[in-house]
Amino acid sequence: MKNKKHYTELIKNEAKRLGFISCGISRAEFLEDEAPRLEKWLKMKMNGEMKYMENYFEKRLDPTKLVDDAKSIISLTYNYYPEDLQNKEAPKVSKYAYGMDYHYVIKEKLNFFLTFIKDKIGDVHGRAFVDSAPILEKAWAAKSGIGWVGKNSNLITKQVGSFYFLAELIVDLDLDYDTIESDHCGQCTACIDSCPTEAITEPYVVDGSKCISYFTIELKENIPQEFKGKFDDWVFGCDVCQDVCPWNKFSKPHKEPLFQSSSELMKMSRDEWNEITEETFNKIFKNSAVKRTGYKRLTRNLNFIKSP
Repeated sequence: MKNKKHYTELIKNEAKRLGFISCGISRAEFLEDEAPRLEKWLKMKMNGEMKYMENYFEKRLDPTKLVDDAKSIISLTYNYYPEDLQNKEAPKVSKYAYGMDYHYVIKEKLNFFLTFIKDKIGDVHGRAFVDSAPILEKAWAAKSGIGWVGKNSNLITKQVGSFYFLAELIVDLDLDYDTIESDHCGQCTACIDSCPTEAITEPYVVDGSKCISYFTIELKENIPQEFKGKFDDWVFGCDVCQDVCPWNKFSKPHKEPLFQSSSELMKMSRDEWNEITEETFNKIFKNSAVKRTGYKRLTRNLNFIKSP
């Protein structure tokens, strides 16, 4: 018991040193409450063309299928809220993509973290995850007491809102577990009322196949014409349901140099966006998450938001 407390404190202190704004720990066990929700969501085809979400159903719910003899899930959050915003006249990019692609930045920190745990504690086996494997990140973060899953399906905290990345370490180490945070959405429906495409079909349920982020990033085909005029100028991702959330008034600018907003991106005018060449796209978004959508789909998105 003494070691468990010591190891837990050691891990939480290292998380803070690495720049994570919160660290919560939960027991690695089958997510019984999430199983029927996920099954229903998939049956209703709310994943759209994201067929990968239909794969590895059991792995998404059972961490022991990802790490043998898993005992604990260490959930972490890393702030990405920017100090400056884009030119207001320009097409919009989700704030998480202003700087370097978060996968590279956070995965490196997680690898350092896992090495630290092995060095300080001993023969510990585990894996690091950051939006890259069949794992229900928000469910685990909520179980770890970091925050609660809001009506917009994002993880929200009373301290800093929801503009942060989620990451996890699954380890075969017994630790002290945190208590679950209660829901603080109350009667608020700001996110539901403000969603441009009515993708939040009911509190806590988002139809991914209607979400602007899905259309601008995941969808490979043409965007359905029924959504013409409803994109509110978003060409990569969408932050509307977070921007209107009252808890995000507590958001504070991040301190990660690698997430520093691209000066070229910040300055781009609408005309420059509409005239963007593939060469310019590759230059500006070389290390950005925006590169994921590709030049052809970005120009598709730009053409879609133009007036008829």
